[in-house]
Amino acid sequence: MFKWFSGFSRGKRASDQSVPTPATPKRDRTLEAVIAHQRISLLYQPQIDPVSGAIVGVEALARWDGAVSPEALFARAAAAGLSERLSRLIQRKALRTAATWEGALKDLHLSINLLPQDLARAGYDQWLLAEIRDAGIDPRRITVEITESALLSDSDAIAARLAVLRSAGVRIAVDDFGTGYASLAYLTSLPLDILKIDRGLIADIVGGKRDRIVVKAMIALARELELKVVVEGVESTEQLVLLADWGCDLYQGFLGAGPLDETELTRFVAASMAEAA
Repeated sequence: MFKWFSGFSRGKRASDQSVPTPATPKRDRTLEAVIAHQRISLLYQPQIDPVSGAIVGVEALARWDGAVSPEALFARAAAAGLSERLSRLIQRKALRTAATWEGALKDLHLSINLLPQDLARAGYDQWLLAEIRDAGIDPRRITVEITESALLSDSDAIAARLAVLRSAGVRIAVDDFGTGYASLAYLTSLPLDILKIDRGLIADIVGGKRDRIVVKAMIALARELELKVVVEGVESTEQLVLLADWGCDLYQGFLGAGPLDETELTRFVAASMAEAA
């Protein structure tokens, strides 16, 4: 997810998600240098209104040429004990970059992804708010995305940290909703604003009756709880028509646009605004 594309395991029971005793980190001088010199690049995937076509926000996605995938990047960082440094770098870079946007990008919302370790760390909420202040970006433009696996640890402490962020204007999203086995009780016990439905759940909504029932029910549940819904992985007009009809608020996916660099994003947003004018 940034997306290190959500480099967290899916399809496992909560009881299977316990973290094993970590091996002794093996020093990775190359990755240390990459992080120290901030050589991680960012791409941005648009979040689009399914009805109007307006581009409302973007999700920041991490990339490095030295890793074959975002998952590989974070696996390598974890093996070297560099996960926290890498995560902080990406969040800081995304915030400071978005703070400089002008013109067509000026009012876009920015979504950044958090590792479970981020939320588990005491003082993380204050660190992130300080980064937002230092960047000079309105916290109301920021959404933090957390996975269900991040909610399996100390729920009281996590709820308190999320509440601090939310009280400052930051929005809270649960990413990959519906792919884990965490109790749905967190939907009422945590300060949440958005549910992001995983791409795997919508792949067969056009041809699969059960898939349609499940996704439609998820969107209806979110509506009843007054939560916004973002759907990932939309690749066909048929999918989008169904999701719009069911009340999806925003979508991401190659039907709209894949991950873009800043130049591509500027052109894409400007072209969309011109078309809507």
